[in-house]
Amino acid sequence: MMHPSRQAYVEEANEMEGINLADLPVDRDYVIPPSMAGVPAEKASAIFSQFERKRRAAAMAVPTDDTRVRARLRELGEPITLFGEGPADRRDRLRELLTDIAEQQEAAAAEEDIEMEEAADEEEGEQQEEFYTEGTEDLLKARKDIARFSLPRAKARVARQREESTIPLRTHIKHRKAIKEKLHNFDLYGSQIAGDRPVSICRFAPDGQTIATGNWGGGIRLLTVPNLEEKLSVKGHTDRVGGLSWFPGATLPESNVSESSVNLVSGGGDGNVCLWSLNNDKPLATLEGHTERVCRTEFHPSGKYLASASYDTTWRLWDVETTTELLLQEGHSREVYTVAFNNDGSLLASGGLDSIGRVWDLRTGRTVMILEGHIREIFGLDWGVDGYRILSGSGDGWVKCWDLRQVKNSGGIGAHKSVVSDVRWYKGTESETASFLPTTEGQASRMEVDGAPAPVQPKKSGTFFVTSGFDKNVNIFSADDWSLIKTLSGHSGNVLSADVSYDAQWIASCGHDRTVKLWGIE
Repeated sequence: MMHPSRQAYVEEANEMEGINLADLPVDRDYVIPPSMAGVPAEKASAIFSQFERKRRAAAMAVPTDDTRVRARLRELGEPITLFGEGPADRRDRLRELLTDIAEQQEAAAAEEDIEMEEAADEEEGEQQEEFYTEGTEDLLKARKDIARFSLPRAKARVARQREESTIPLRTHIKHRKAIKEKLHNFDLYGSQIAGDRPVSICRFAPDGQTIATGNWGGGIRLLTVPNLEEKLSVKGHTDRVGGLSWFPGATLPESNVSESSVNLVSGGGDGNVCLWSLNNDKPLATLEGHTERVCRTEFHPSGKYLASASYDTTWRLWDVETTTELLLQEGHSREVYTVAFNNDGSLLASGGLDSIGRVWDLRTGRTVMILEGHIREIFGLDWGVDGYRILSGSGDGWVKCWDLRQVKNSGGIGAHKSVVSDVRWYKGTESETASFLPTTEGQASRMEVDGAPAPVQPKKSGTFFVTSGFDKNVNIFSADDWSLIKTLSGHSGNVLSADVSYDAQWIASCGHDRTVKLWGIE
């Protein structure tokens, strides 16, 4: 209690009730003088950059051994020591140099990313449109003829596949196992020099008794099997031969293809496509139109047409009888290297140095599928006998399998340590006497006791494929589980091409060592 004498000096006042926080006045109209604003933004940014640089330098891996520090400085073109500099100072100087180099590389990468983004924006601004060129009346007739030829073959193939679907799995496994055991017996049989320059391509004749080879000198040689004796030698091109293909049914006794008619087609570095007989050293016809090197040529299964792939970024379709160009097909951004027809004759696959493959419907001219997945050039393409699978060999060392039914990549094999130069699927005979591949028990030719035909047996054709590569090897792969069956080593240089005979008895290969090697089943 306060003494009464002091109460007179205390002013009576009301008790403070306080103020609500929301009622506090807010003044947004103010200016802070520069002298009172703290650190300027530019200086703050410099400080943060310095901290970031110190953090990066601390994380930089620098040798602790002074000898290695001196060696690294010498590699960078810097003085290995400065006046009065000790090992610790020298190590800090190396750390600073490495940090500077890392920052310069990041700045260059960021600038490149900006340029790529600007280029991408420009490309997005340009509309990419698919265009069609009006074809000739001859092309229309050819498309109709191809449709009439391919549809019955496709019908027969599907019927055969329906029959094969009834084959027990145990029979398939036994059949594939027997074929693998047989393929393990492949070994080198003979070797022959086939040119003064590297031999770029080799292809077996349909009867398996002749090998056609082309070399970088522009020459074509026919070699006998198995002695590899020269049967015919012609000089058809002024530059390297890239494509060789036999006419369907040529050299077969039951065929109506005579030696004096078209038996072989070749493509060369001079841009020409030549048609050859077997009894003349001059071409029957020369097809001109490509402006660059022709890399591959293939006959249509009907024999009426042929396709050629060229470095002029196009592939072309030709009429064999009239030797006229029916179609000039664009679609690749870079050189086209290879083409292949399916067994029905309705589709054509093309691949090139743009690492992209395309499947074309010859009856309509439309793109059916784009084979996108390789990171290097596509050098080899081949169709399976089932009509819906394609193998592609690339410079990335991979062989990929593409399924037209699923419209996607269905498998891949790291086939070679380097470039895959060629890929060939075995498409041979099902005859028990003509084929060197084993036949399962209960051949289709035998009859059951009650007179009914024996169950359908698995096909030999399409059970394996061969690849050639720049690792100097030829590999045999199973087309069932994609396993490597055997590696054939013998070339002293890059292997440029390989092929399998119709009866599966022989494999031929050729390459930079100027030789053709024949591999046989013991």
